[in-house]
Amino acid sequence: MADESTAFTLVLPVLPLDGEVVLPGMVVPLDLSDAEVRAAVEAAQAAARSESGKPKVLLVPRIDGTYARTGVLGTVEQVGRLADGDPGALIRGRDRVRIGAGTTGPGAALWVEGAQVEETLPDPLPGQVTELVKEYKALASTWLKKRGAWQVVDRVQAIDGVSALADNSGYSPFLTAEQKIQLLETTDPVARLKLATQQLRDHLAEQDVAETIAKDVQEGVDKQQREFLLRRQLEAVRKELRQLNGDGDDAAEESDDYRARVESADLPEKVREAALKEVDKLERASDQSPEGSWIRTWLDTVLELPWNERTEDAYDIQGAKEILDAEHAGLDDVKERITEYLAVRKRRGERGLGVIGGRRGGAVLALVGPPGVGKTSLGESVAHAMGRKFVRVALGGVRDEAEIRGHRRTYVGALPGRVVRAIKEAGSMNPVVLLDEIDKVGSDFRGDPAAALLEVLDPAQNHTFRDHYLEVELDLSDVVFLATANVLEAIPEALADRMEIVRLDGYTEDEKVVIARDHLLPRQLERAGLTGEEVVLDEGALRKLAGEYTREAGVRTLERTVARLLRKVAAQHELGERELPFTVREEDLRGLVGRPHHVPESAQDPAERRTAVPGVATGLAVTGAGGDVLFVEASLADPETGGAGLTLTGQLGDVMKESAQIALSFLRGHGAELELPVADLKDRGVHIHFPAGAVPKDGPSAGITMTTALASLLSGRLVRTDVAMTGEVSLTGRVLPIGGVKQKLLAAHRAGVTTVIIPKRNEADLDDVPAEVLEKLDVHAVTDVRQVLELALAPAGATAPEVPVAA
Repeated sequence: MADESTAFTLVLPVLPLDGEVVLPGMVVPLDLSDAEVRAAVEAAQAAARSESGKPKVLLVPRIDGTYARTGVLGTVEQVGRLADGDPGALIRGRDRVRIGAGTTGPGAALWVEGAQVEETLPDPLPGQVTELVKEYKALASTWLKKRGAWQVVDRVQAIDGVSALADNSGYSPFLTAEQKIQLLETTDPVARLKLATQQLRDHLAEQDVAETIAKDVQEGVDKQQREFLLRRQLEAVRKELRQLNGDGDDAAEESDDYRARVESADLPEKVREAALKEVDKLERASDQSPEGSWIRTWLDTVLELPWNERTEDAYDIQGAKEILDAEHAGLDDVKERITEYLAVRKRRGERGLGVIGGRRGGAVLALVGPPGVGKTSLGESVAHAMGRKFVRVALGGVRDEAEIRGHRRTYVGALPGRVVRAIKEAGSMNPVVLLDEIDKVGSDFRGDPAAALLEVLDPAQNHTFRDHYLEVELDLSDVVFLATANVLEAIPEALADRMEIVRLDGYTEDEKVVIARDHLLPRQLERAGLTGEEVVLDEGALRKLAGEYTREAGVRTLERTVARLLRKVAAQHELGERELPFTVREEDLRGLVGRPHHVPESAQDPAERRTAVPGVATGLAVTGAGGDVLFVEASLADPETGGAGLTLTGQLGDVMKESAQIALSFLRGHGAELELPVADLKDRGVHIHFPAGAVPKDGPSAGITMTTALASLLSGRLVRTDVAMTGEVSLTGRVLPIGGVKQKLLAAHRAGVTTVIIPKRNEADLDDVPAEVLEKLDVHAVTDVRQVLELALAPAGATAPEVPVAA
């Protein structure tokens, strides 16, 4: 470190420098036209006459009227004229001087006392100081070369002293007055050189950033200028081409000219106004603006929509009915509804009532039924029968509201909703749109898509539907919406209220045979590479496949079984094990597709039937896959090992648990009347079990089934194998109505049951059951549990139900 010592005291005239700082070693010209500068120089000259040597002044920086604490001893080297002709003096800075008290002296200048500061450094210099000197010289050379001051680089490199090198930074124009004062007041040469190095390093870093920014800006400007020039050249080339080829390039020009496209497009008036406003914005936007890209995409979407395109409905009502009958067996309710719709449309068109109150005659139907009954394929058949375009929109698993109503245009990658995209895909404003699996729509933090469908599926509102992306009104009142669902309860109530519910409760065995013969078999023959002449399935084989190899409301499993059978035949033929043509009969099925999986209870050996012991009854239920049979088992616990009470197993819901309590309470209260040993119910525990325990079950319709099972257990009388029942029971023994009668009777028919007990108040629901099913079922409508027990329980002492095997 430098040793600071006061060499001697000086008395000098003050030459103030406003906003400037001179460091030792610097040579600066000063204008003598300034009164204070001239007074200080004249005073120094007067003092120098009495002493030998050059005139001396004290150069002191003055910032906002405040003098620095340290100045620089300067010698007046020359007095004369500056380059502009004004009088001036050339002054060289020598040493640092600490300013003391004021004093008197000749002339008009301010005189002060000062202590000259001497600086010493160790010799030789430490390695760190040497490295610092090298770093400063390297940074200074880099900066000077960037400015093109090559002649100064050698002079800086020739400076050896640490103090002189640090003070040389006083020439740097990028340093502020405050930074130069900081250098002036730092008397330690090494610390001063560190400060100067840091200041130079910071400046070079800022300069690099500024150069990078300037380069990027220049490149952007150059790109814009180049793009502008190329566009102008392209316009000129196109203009010349049009002049040479007449109108040959008009199509390309029109594709770029959105205004011409909008004005020539067949758009509704309000849509045209909105589109022209967007065109105005596009013309004002620059080519690089992201808004321009959004507007172009929006205009393309609007121009591609079929605003006034409509297909003419096929008003051949009889022909439409024949198409529906040919493509789908059964499903009479849907076919009748479509026939009614076409008939009404025809009459409205004939009487000029196509548009009433701004609304056209669309339709919103919900096809509700178990899987595999043909809901999805029915939509395409409806479009075919009506002569309309068909679009399918899959809603299963959709959780984002924007999927229905579209995204706001400001979002990156924004798109219209699925409804608008369906209209665009169809190319018509009156297609048949199938909203598949509407009951599988979910909701989360992104909104509820089912709520967004409320406007789409409301015939009173959808003629002014607004998509978030389009933000113009879209008329959906002429669209036929067909929504499909497996479970009606999974659809929000407000949405279900806007749709006309059409139930598809499943197929009868006869209908399955017809579907397999006319639709499934030809399709699977083609997929297996076979023809109808090579493989024939007789009706008996098809009926056994439908009745014993599959048990479902739809026909998906039946089709898979037929496909498996045909693949087996094809493989056997290729292996040389079977000759073609080949007719598949009932007796061939076991060798081709294995044993039957669903043998009816009534067709089993009497000792193997579930109802072969007292306490087991057959009920009917409705599941997501349609109707099904449901067995109920009851048992009494040993009085010595088990306590009293009711035990329920089989994953039962609260309603079904209450039905079990009601059944038990009824038998306890009316046991004597029914000649049942109800004393056992007081001392012994009762256990009621529903097999398939992993499947959740709930609902009141198993009430009479549980009552019958308990009565069978107490009386020892078996429940007839051919009897199945459904109905809610009350504490007084009344049989109350339930739902799903059609699906339950279809399930009973599939299971081989011949006698069904239903509540009397459900008797009207039998009108919905196919006639061929009712012919094979003996349906009893009852009002009281006593009637149920008379019908369901076999005579006392019977070891097996005396009933014929179901066909």
